[in-house]
Amino acid sequence: MNAHRNILTILAALLACLNAAAAHVDWKVSVKGIDEGLWKITATASIEKGWHIYDLGPYENGPMPTSMTFELPEGVIAEGTITTSKESHRTFDATFGMEIGWWENEVSLSGVLRCTDPGAAVKVRTEWMACDAESCTPPDEWETEITLQDTAAPAKAATAQSSPSDSDNGLLALIIEAILWGFAALLTPCVFPIVPMTVSFFLKGEYTASRNKFRALMYGFFIIALYTIPVAIIILTTKFIGGDAVTADIFNWLATHWIPNVLFFLVFMAFAASFFGAFEIILPSSIQNGSDAQVDKRKGLGSIFFLALTLVLVSFSCTGPIVGTVLIKSTSGEFWTPIVTMLAFSVAFALPFVICALFPSLMKKLPKSGSWLNTVKVTLGFIEIALGFKFLSTADQVYHWGILDREVYLAIWITVFTLLGFYLLGKLKFKNDSDIPYISLPRLTLALIDFTFVVYMIPGMWGAPLKALSGYLPPMETQDFIMGTEPAAITPAVSPASENAALPGRGKYSEFLKLPLGLQGFFDLGEARAYAASTGKQIFIDFTGHGCVNCREMESRVWSDPEVLKRLSEKFIICALYTDDKAAVPETDWITAPGGKVLKTIGKINAWYAEREFGVAAQPFYVITDANGTVLRTRSYDLNVGEFIKWLDGQ
Repeated sequence: MNAHRNILTILAALLACLNAAAAHVDWKVSVKGIDEGLWKITATASIEKGWHIYDLGPYENGPMPTSMTFELPEGVIAEGTITTSKESHRTFDATFGMEIGWWENEVSLSGVLRCTDPGAAVKVRTEWMACDAESCTPPDEWETEITLQDTAAPAKAATAQSSPSDSDNGLLALIIEAILWGFAALLTPCVFPIVPMTVSFFLKGEYTASRNKFRALMYGFFIIALYTIPVAIIILTTKFIGGDAVTADIFNWLATHWIPNVLFFLVFMAFAASFFGAFEIILPSSIQNGSDAQVDKRKGLGSIFFLALTLVLVSFSCTGPIVGTVLIKSTSGEFWTPIVTMLAFSVAFALPFVICALFPSLMKKLPKSGSWLNTVKVTLGFIEIALGFKFLSTADQVYHWGILDREVYLAIWITVFTLLGFYLLGKLKFKNDSDIPYISLPRLTLALIDFTFVVYMIPGMWGAPLKALSGYLPPMETQDFIMGTEPAAITPAVSPASENAALPGRGKYSEFLKLPLGLQGFFDLGEARAYAASTGKQIFIDFTGHGCVNCREMESRVWSDPEVLKRLSEKFIICALYTDDKAAVPETDWITAPGGKVLKTIGKINAWYAEREFGVAAQPFYVITDANGTVLRTRSYDLNVGEFIKWLDGQ
C-alpha cells in the first residue's frame, strides 16, 4: 500500500512539474507571405515574469536550448536558418561551467519556407526549458499545425499577453497632440460663438435630470462621430478593397507626394489670409442654414444630431486646417492611427460642449464674443503660416528641390513669430482689429513668450541643434553653414574586399541623401552588407523618411547623445532606407512585388521591404543584423537614451 502511495506521489509531482513548465511559457505561431512562394513562420513565446528560456545554443553538456522545427509536407522546403527577434542575455553559468544565453519576457523565432502550393499544412514544433532564479522545469514542447496563409494559430494559453511595442510612444505623442489641438479649436472665432447657441438649446424644454444628461452625452457622441466616422469609413474601405498595401500607398501619397503637400501649403496660406481679414472662408449658406433649420424641426435625438452637424459645419473654416494637420501627421503610422488620433481630437473638441449641455445655466457666465476673438483669429493666422511651410518643406526634401534649406526655413519662422510679437504688442493692426488703448497683461505675457521663442530660434541660423523643434525643421544636413564645426566622417577600419566596393558616404544615392550628425553610411542595403562583411561589423538599418517628425526627434534627441553617437560611428555600419524618397532607381534595381506591381523609386522599394520583412509601415524603425542579414534585434520610436544604448549593446 505504501509503495502504491509513493508511486502516486511521484506521478503527481511529475505531472505538477510538467504543468508548471507549461504555465511559464505560452506560444503562438503566425504565418505571412513575404514573396511569391515564400512564407515566414514566426513562433512567439510569452514568458512569465521571473522566468526565462535558453537561446538557440547549441550547448554541449549544457542546458536544453530553445528550438523551432517544422514537419514539412511534400513540395515545401525550409530556406535559411532560424532567426530571432532579439539577442539573448549572456552570462557565465557556474552550474554548467559555460557562458549561456537566455531570454525573458518575450521572444520570437522565425523561419522561411518555400512552397508553390499555398494552403499546404505545416506542423510547427517548439521545444524549450524554463528556469527561474532557483530551479528549472523539465524540458517541454508544443506543436501546432498551420496552413500557409496569412493568418495566426491560436495561442497555447488564453492568458498569453504581448509586450507593448516601442511604437506606442509615438502613437501616444500623436494622441496628446491631437487632444491639445481639440481644446485649442474651442478658442477659434468660428467655434466659440456656438457656445451660446448650445447653452440656449439645452436651456429649452422640460426634461428630467437623467434625460438631460443623456441628451448632453448624445450631443457629444454625435460631434465625435461626425469627425471620426467619415475618416474611419474612408480608411477601412480602402483597406477592405485593396488591402494593407493600398491603404499604405494612400497614406504614403498623402504624406509625401508633392501634390497634396503643396495643396495643403496653399490651403494654410489661404486660411491665414482669411484670418488676417482679407476674405471670409465659409461653407455655402444653404448647407449651414439647412442644417440649422433642422434643429428646430426635429424632435428628440434628431434635433441634437442636427445641432452637432451645425456645429461641425459652421466651425469648418477654423477646424479644417487643424483636422488636416492631425490627419497628415498620423499617416506615417499604422492604418488605424489616423482613426485613433481623430477620435482623440474629436473627444477633446466635444468635451467643452458636453459640459455646456450638462450645465447650461453655469455656462451663461462665459465671456462674450468680442475683439479678443479677432486677436485669437489673427494669432492663429501667423501660426497657420508657420505650420503651412512644414508641408512645403516635406515636398522639398522628398523631391530634392533645394528651395527650403534649414536656414531658409528658420528665417521664415523667425520673421513670422517676430511679426506676431509686434502684433501682440499693438504695433501691427489688421482690418477687423479694434483700437488698443493699452496692452493687457495676457497680451504682454503672450508677447514675452513669443519673443523668447524667437530668441531661441536665432542661434539655429548658425547651426544650433534646436532640439525642441527637431521634428519640425528640415534636417541639419540641409544647412549650408554651421559655425565652428566640420562634418565628422567614419574612417573605414578595414578596406573592402573589392577595390570596387562602395565606401560609407560614397555609395548609391549619396549625392542627394545624407546621414545626420556627420555620420557616414549607406543608402543601399546590398552595399551595406558587402562592406559589413569586410569589416566584421553589424549593420544598423534605419527605416526613415524625409517627412518623418519622429525620425528627426530621434536623431536630434537620442542619436546626438555622445555615447549613442560613439557606438553608431564605431560599432555599426549604418544603412538609412528612406521609405518616402521619390528618386527613381536604375531599371536593373526595379522590383516586381507580388501581384505584378513594379516598384521603381527608392521610397517604394524600401517601404515594400519594411512591410515584407518586418510588417511595419511606421517610421522610425531600427533593425540590427549581421552581414548575412540575420536579424538580431529591432526597435521603434523611443526617446529614452539609456534604453537605446542598452539596445545597441544587445542588453
